[in-house]
Amino acid sequence: MTGFARTSGHRPPWGWAWELKAVNAKGLDVRLRLPPGFDRIEAEARAKLTGGLARGTVYATLTAQREATTPQVRINTEILGALVEAVANMPSNPNMRLASLDGLLGVRGVVEVTDAADDETILAEAAAAALKGLEGALKDLVQARKTEGAALQAVLSERVERIAALTQSAEDCPGRKVEAVKVRLAQAIALLTDASPALDPARLHQEALLMAAKADVREELDRLKTHVTAARALLASDAPAGRKLDFLAQEFAREANTLCSKSNDAALTSLGMDLRVEIEQFREQVQNIE
Repeated sequence: MTGFARTSGHRPPWGWAWELKAVNAKGLDVRLRLPPGFDRIEAEARAKLTGGLARGTVYATLTAQREATTPQVRINTEILGALVEAVANMPSNPNMRLASLDGLLGVRGVVEVTDAADDETILAEAAAAALKGLEGALKDLVQARKTEGAALQAVLSERVERIAALTQSAEDCPGRKVEAVKVRLAQAIALLTDASPALDPARLHQEALLMAAKADVREELDRLKTHVTAARALLASDAPAGRKLDFLAQEFAREANTLCSKSNDAALTSLGMDLRVEIEQFREQVQNIE
């Protein structure tokens, strides 16, 4: 299922924000991006995400920004002292003006301006706060997916009921009645006997009965009904059911295909084709749930 969540927080001098995006996938694939200095929480963040989600490709991105601070100014006294000493030892020259302090300070390396260094403890506290904030973002993402899941549950339940109705229609199909089977067998035997009088009618009758047994779809219909019951139970459960429903969709398709291949009645074959359409639509929707 798809979903999006965003949360932010502040632990001076750091501000952070989580963005979670989820798209459909057969398994669970967590793609985590962390800024420098916050990679210390990677293992715990990944554990939280895999513990709270069961399916989908999840993009989890943490951004962090440090507040502007007053730069630190440091004067390299060793270099400055060496410059002063060098100036003092220079021979006097009326054509040269003595170096001033601002001139000496302008020499490269005398004045060093650096940003305030990150304190390791403060950075660790900011990372811990961001990890805590991930819980809120994950909760919002799960809620968004639940909302979408509720809508998909209604759609899938409707598909399952259509499959159940078509299965019952196949069960009640007139072409499966004993009388209809007898008529088709009698017609087949009559055609073969008329075409070749030398054929043994008893043997033909026996072969026709064997063909009728092979064409019987009782077993396929029973399995379809069993799968419908299982699908209803999974859709009513609060536990993740995407993979199980995906497996059921494959089993639905297998039984519908066998029903179509074994059917020797046009009406029953048509019902089997309708079943295949509903099952395929069911299978496509199942890919979108956890």
